[in-house]
Amino acid sequence: MGALQQNHAAGISLIAFIVAVGVSVGFYQFIYVPEASQKPVLRREVVEPAEITEITIAEGAANAENGAFYIPADKRAILGVSNRVIWHNADSIAHTVTTDDGYRDTYSGVFDSRERPKEEGGPYVIPGEDFEFLFTKVGEYPYHCEPHPHMAGQIEVVENFS
Repeated sequence: MGALQQNHAAGISLIAFIVAVGVSVGFYQFIYVPEASQKPVLRREVVEPAEITEITIAEGAANAENGAFYIPADKRAILGVSNRVIWHNADSIAHTVTTDDGYRDTYSGVFDSRERPKEEGGPYVIPGEDFEFLFTKVGEYPYHCEPHPHMAGQIEVVENFS
């Protein structure tokens, strides 16, 4: 009878171990991973800046000899004041706003119009439409148009010292 009790105890221990592993895997997959993947908590003024920085994709920008592509080509934005940037396509053909260095904002995602879902306009900034990006960190962000690489610009986001 002692061997039967040992087998019974071993079976209960094995079942308890399997349940513990299952609970641990469930916690990791359904609670820990989603929490770790959430957007960071940022100051309200960074997420909802009072002003917008605007850039125009110039008419005729696809022509390398045009000389005007993104107007202005270099623009400064202030974190917590004007760090929401909108590019308006005033040209007659579609363009992109694509990061030069693969920048990925921890809040907004990849700095690239090609990453937008179709519901938000899709990959190209079509004539008369806008592309919007919220920068949440200080830095210099060079970009270009993917089909027209001669089109280049840069956003510099600076700290708000006011």
